[in-house]
Amino acid sequence: MTLDSQLRILVLATGGTIDKHYDPAIGGLSLANPALESALEALWQPSIQTVVERLMAIDSLDMTTADQLMIVDTLMSHAAAGQYHAIIVTHGTDRLAATARLAAERGPAIPTIFTGAMVPAACVGSDAHANLAQAILAAGVQPPGVYVVFHGRVIPAEQAVKDVTKQTFMDQRWQHIDPTGQRS
Repeated sequence: MTLDSQLRILVLATGGTIDKHYDPAIGGLSLANPALESALEALWQPSIQTVVERLMAIDSLDMTTADQLMIVDTLMSHAAAGQYHAIIVTHGTDRLAATARLAAERGPAIPTIFTGAMVPAACVGSDAHANLAQAILAAGVQPPGVYVVFHGRVIPAEQAVKDVTKQTFMDQRWQHIDPTGQRS
């Protein structure tokens, strides 16, 4: 791949909370009109080109092993093709760490970042924009490998776990350390 002044990132969209919006017709959250593209457009990035490929639009609680393998196969195919410097996978948080670990087992040759949101991008107070911005930064500076980027953390996929209590992702090597630095 010829490197130029523009970082090329493929964003593989799979659904999840990051892409949901409130749909008054059903009186709840829906993936029918994805919010990811508008969230990316809100981030000014003159030296970065993001290309969105929508693989699926499902909540990760409904994701099957076949869906997870399709995500991994797709990202591996794109990583091998050499058209992008990095890949970001937007994913529902309930199965995000498991899919990221599957990808890490395959060892993509470019930085591959998994991210999502606890609050939909289309809602006030969403963490989606920050997580996307941090994922883009990580995609440009991390070495090849698979990472989970969430709430200011870059976690190797093999170590990422969802902390339901804190509503974030943690590095399992450090989740038993309290703020004073003591292991529990």
